[in-house]
Amino acid sequence: MSAAVEVAAFGSGSPPARALRKRVASLLAAGELVALPTETVYGIFARADRPEALERLRNVKRRPEEKVFTWHVGDVRSLGAFPQLWHSARRLAEKYWPGPLTLVLHGVPRGLELASSGGWTGVRLPAFAPTAKLLADLDFPVVGSSANRHGGAALVDAASIASEFAGELALVLDGGEPALKEGSVVLKVGPGAFELLRPGIIDLAALRRTAGLRVGFVCTGNTCRSPMAEVLAGAALASKLSVPLTRIGEFGFELRSMGVFAHPGAPASREAVEVMADAGLDLSMHRSTALDTDVVGELERVYALTQGHLEALRAAVAPSIAKRCTLLDPEGRDIPDPIGGTREDYERCAAAIRSALEVRVDEWV
Repeated sequence: MSAAVEVAAFGSGSPPARALRKRVASLLAAGELVALPTETVYGIFARADRPEALERLRNVKRRPEEKVFTWHVGDVRSLGAFPQLWHSARRLAEKYWPGPLTLVLHGVPRGLELASSGGWTGVRLPAFAPTAKLLADLDFPVVGSSANRHGGAALVDAASIASEFAGELALVLDGGEPALKEGSVVLKVGPGAFELLRPGIIDLAALRRTAGLRVGFVCTGNTCRSPMAEVLAGAALASKLSVPLTRIGEFGFELRSMGVFAHPGAPASREAVEVMADAGLDLSMHRSTALDTDVVGELERVYALTQGHLEALRAAVAPSIAKRCTLLDPEGRDIPDPIGGTREDYERCAAAIRSALEVRVDEWV
């Protein structure tokens, strides 16, 4: 007969009692398994940097070797452990954490080598405050998985977990029934991937809107500088995201261009089309768009090509929107106007735009 699993009252307050937190930390540190409540479902937790603890968790779950576990953290600052964290991931965490979103990110934080797969690591900050507080106090990484056998329904009460895993867990903390009673949304986001691995309470369109940015470029007539900036930004984003240009929208990025004195419907200048074609980019179908303050209001980043464009732009929009408007060049230089100039003038203009975008794209992704 299997030994009974102790069930301790966790309570709904935060933080949980210090003695209880110390006891859970001690059990996890020693490689034991502990079941904890979250706002989604209960999870079984193990120390991530102890092979024997992970093996115990895998055996208890009856989980296949190829299935990895999720790093659970108590503070959003834990994301800083990833060697190269995308701004897209930060934006997702800022909006949805603590909460029912697991992010599978590229990189392997120290101590998570055994809980990662192919250079990717899953991470989540639960919204159940007592559990988050307990996790934040630990000085070692912890992974968790839903409290059920592999392929079975997640258990949502402490008594059922204690019965199912009798003799296999060191402790079950009873925090009552979870608020959601369903697993977290799982999103893989990183080079080449924006993939919903498990759907749930947050839809994919909302995740894309949060992860990406709507970006605009403004010049005078929207026939050379800002259109070139738009297509060059698309190419730079595609390279950064490690996807074809046609897929940047999957990551939530949208690009626009317009002119403060544009006559709508004019094509891009011949030289701009030719210089972009040499770079493998198509401006042949571009038609100019006049500055639209409603459109600008929907953008999160708006870049003027010169100081004059910036002043005109800020004068046309509300102060709250004007704060999002800045010069494209991070050093505050104007991008020179090539209109009426030689092919070399257009090439110099494109080079200046590329140089500015190297910095800006790193700020977006």
